[in-house]
Amino acid sequence: MDIIKGTALLLLVLAGFSLFSYKAPKGMKAMAALAGAACAAFLVEAFQLYVGGDLLGIEFLGEVGTAAGSMGGVAAAALVAIAVGVSPVYALLLGVSCAGLGLLPGFIAGYLIAFLVKLIEKKVPGGLDLIVIILFCAPLVRLLGELMTPVVNATLLNIGGIITETANSNPVLMGIILGGVITVVATAPLSSMALTAMLGLTGVPMAIGALAVFGSSFMNYILFDRMKFGDRKTTISVAIEPLTQAHIISANPIPVYVTNFVGGASAGVIIALSGLINNATGTATPIAGLAVMYGFNDPMKVTLIASACAAVGLLCGFLGSVVFKNYKIKTVDQLQTLETEKGSAA
Repeated sequence: MDIIKGTALLLLVLAGFSLFSYKAPKGMKAMAALAGAACAAFLVEAFQLYVGGDLLGIEFLGEVGTAAGSMGGVAAAALVAIAVGVSPVYALLLGVSCAGLGLLPGFIAGYLIAFLVKLIEKKVPGGLDLIVIILFCAPLVRLLGELMTPVVNATLLNIGGIITETANSNPVLMGIILGGVITVVATAPLSSMALTAMLGLTGVPMAIGALAVFGSSFMNYILFDRMKFGDRKTTISVAIEPLTQAHIISANPIPVYVTNFVGGASAGVIIALSGLINNATGTATPIAGLAVMYGFNDPMKVTLIASACAAVGLLCGFLGSVVFKNYKIKTVDQLQTLETEKGSAA
């Protein structure tokens, strides 16, 4: 029952983010900013704290990672404000006002207050607008972020807690659900790093997220190469970081999402049964995710399971290209042509 509850809540959250991406004002740009904030804060934390600090034992690198990891709210608020159209100085003003807040509270507060800042920039004379923004928007964005923190903790962190607790009771089912969902999310506007960080995943669930996404690099490389979505640069880019090719994936959701879910679920089962753990939340990313796994597990076992995930990824990528070989896709060149035509029409 807990598995069903946790999965249903997770899918509801993902549906909400998808609805926001496509229906909210500048929703897609805002979600891209959220993914960028996750990279800026959690990717640096993953490499420097868990690899440089914990694994290699370099104290200074650990300090760098800790500093970056604590700035999720700052990065989210500033980047989403820029995405909405606020000037960089005012966007950073909103960001630093969210120091110490989590990624999602900073994102929500920054997104909402950014529209107020834009209105002030438009209506208030230059020079005076800075004073108004300092006096009203800076405290308002922090107040809103602090009000959102308990809401986020009561929903997303609760979902993460349910998932973590049920992972031990039914590892195969949890491997399928988490491996499939997180791998698909890795190709969607909401990054897998942002999702796993917001859910606060640790232990086996976080290991599933890290290595399933690692295996998806091989899967997406084969899929993109055989389906001819773009050139060699496109194929290599999607293997390293799927979000770099979000426009192509959004234009071809069915073959990419279906293949990624099957491949991720298959890898998830392998990881869940292996018993590997990962206590570095938010590290559902191909390179850093694999690296931090060595800090919590036997190196030989990590290498073996990672190799199995890569092999499964290659196989699923190949099968996906066979299943969807007659599917009408939109290539990079076609998307560029459409953008050019839209620009000419405008």
